[in-house]
Amino acid sequence: MSEARTLLLLDSIAAIEPAAVGAVIVSGSHGGASAARYALSIPRPPHAVFFNDAGVGKDRAGVIALDMLQGIDAACAVYGHQSARIGDAADGLEHGVITEVNRAAARLGLRAGMRVAEAVRSLGARSGRSA
Repeated sequence: MSEARTLLLLDSIAAIEPAAVGAVIVSGSHGGASAARYALSIPRPPHAVFFNDAGVGKDRAGVIALDMLQGIDAACAVYGHQSARIGDAADGLEHGVITEVNRAAARLGLRAGMRVAEAVRSLGARSGRSA
């Protein structure tokens, strides 16, 4: 079992704050480059970030966060846009099903087909706050 971690539910990743360092974040945002930059903007990375895959998009634009966060060895996963509403982190946590993970997330035991709630529990995040 992982150490206890803060869980943050962010309907928009733009609401991220420096206190998110080491947290597990479920975001309602798409996993595009503009969203990933917010996760990269804090002094040290969150433990893990979940984004909506937004249908993946042209040239995988909706999931590029997987690669961007892998660049700093931060765990990132995306959940299916048909499993949870875009822009609704609580729905992502409750109903989201992971469609892809980066290598850092895979090392933590996350995998496609896993429910976001199960993944969050496996990372030791049990309580948190919404923004």
